[in-house]
Formats: sequence, C-alpha cells, structure tokens
Amino acid sequence: MTQEEEVQGLIEAAVAEMGHVDVLINNAGLGGSAPLVDMSDDQWNMVLDVTLNGTFRMTRAMLRHMYGRGSGAIINNASVLGWRAQKEQAHYAAAKAGVMALTRCSAVEAAEHGVRINAVAPSIAMHAFLSKVTTDELLAQLTEREAFGRAAEVWEVANVMMFLASDYSSYMTGEVLSVSSQHA
Repeated sequence: MTQEEEVQGLIEAAVAEMGHVDVLINNAGLGGSAPLVDMSDDQWNMVLDVTLNGTFRMTRAMLRHMYGRGSGAIINNASVLGWRAQKEQAHYAAAKAGVMALTRCSAVEAAEHGVRINAVAPSIAMHAFLSKVTTDELLAQLTEREAFGRAAEVWEVANVMMFLASDYSSYMTGEVLSVSSQHA
C-alpha cells in the first residue's frame, strides 16, 4: 500500500482476472504503541503511510475504475480510536481519524459517479495478528472496556462490511459505523 506502482498493479491484476471490481475493502493498517514524546518520526510516518495513505492510494486507484462503470462500493476499516483517546496510540488514532475524514470527503465526490464509500470503526476484534503484536495485559484491558466482556470476532466486523458492500446499504455513503460494545 505504500508504493503507487504496486497499488496500480494490484488493481490491474484484479480487473484482468475478474473483468471488473464491484467492491474494495481497505483493510491494511499498522499500529504499535509508543508514548508521543518517545515516538520517532519513522514510527509516526510508517503508521500513517500504511494506514491512511494506503487507504488513499487504493481508493484513488479503484475510483478511477469504478467511475467508468458508474457503480461500486468501497469500505474502509477505521477504528473507534479515530473518535476516542488511548495513550500511546497517537499515530494510530490520527491515521484512523484520517481514514474517517477521507471516507466522508471521498464519498461526497464519488456519489455523483454512483459509487458509495463507507467505513467501519471496530473497538477491538480478536485476530491472530493482533494477539502477536499486543501484550496480553493490554488485550485484557481493552476487553474489560467492552460491555460484553470480550473482543469482537472477526466475522462480527466482516458482517457489517458485507452489509456496506451490499445493496441493502444502497442509500448510505460517507458513514462510519461503529462495531463496538464499548461502554466507556
């Protein structure tokens, strides 16, 4: 997602293989934890480049294809941290807030071409990569914030993405849907 040539190659390969693309789900993201005063420029830039700029690059490339067809749906993976604060997450929260703003602004532009752009904002969804890069202590703290006392399953977030990709959400664009049971 950080190289324009690779983004273009991915879109071209998808169109060549399938003839056209109806749905794009921007799910690439990068996190990490660091106090702001200790965060390096490289840490900040890498998270923003993958998470926000990657979403921008993929959206821009796919819109060029979808505009020509007059239809399509793009779903961006944001995070409740785009709205809420969590210590040592300034870079990730800034990137996800940027994804939310990109979603709203690009949706206004894309609507006149028949393309819908929405986002999901999960609180915490348990998956293999998250458990590898997050301490057990932090995972326990995040889970405690959830009203159901557990993290979402991946399929629970994917169901909302499927709804946004489907015709059931044909009137929705520029929306950010929270997939969260947070009570604080």
